[in-house]
Amino acid sequence: MVNNEMTAENLRSAFGGESQAYQRYRVWSQVAEEDGFPNVALLFEAIAFAEEVHASNHFEAHDNIEGDFLVASGAGFGIGSTSENLEGAIAGENFEVEQMYPSYYLVAKDQDEKDALKSFHYALEAEKTHSKLYSEARDSVENDADYDLEYVSVCTVCGHTVKDDTPDKCPICGASKDDFEEFRD
Repeated sequence: MVNNEMTAENLRSAFGGESQAYQRYRVWSQVAEEDGFPNVALLFEAIAFAEEVHASNHFEAHDNIEGDFLVASGAGFGIGSTSENLEGAIAGENFEVEQMYPSYYLVAKDQDEKDALKSFHYALEAEKTHSKLYSEARDSVENDADYDLEYVSVCTVCGHTVKDDTPDKCPICGASKDDFEEFRD
């Protein structure tokens, strides 16, 4: 539930951005597969799912408002090589970590919007991990090697993403191991 228009606009913007990231990462996953990087493709698919979790959380925090809205959100466009697509993903994640979510969080905090605070916090913390994972994958691709991973786990509550592990308890939201979805080749 949201009571202040500024926080509602931020939730809608974040929903739009996360929805677009979901679709962009699905497309870039296909490119990685075609480029011969199946593990990078798997990473894009897993993080796309995490972005879907974020979008769902933002939408649900906005559950008491109905209607049609013009939604302003940043979205990178273009299909490049896998390395270029990873650069785009890193830039998008870093924007969310360094600018977007910190400012949205501060507004929600000032307006005492508890549902929005939780949703923005979950996304901010998960995006930090996404940036790190994409950076590691880019380094591998730039060395003409696929990203070294066996599987990726994503928390279905907050979108926290883990390489080659499924924690007993999510460090962001406290969800149990059963709340993680595993992505395997």
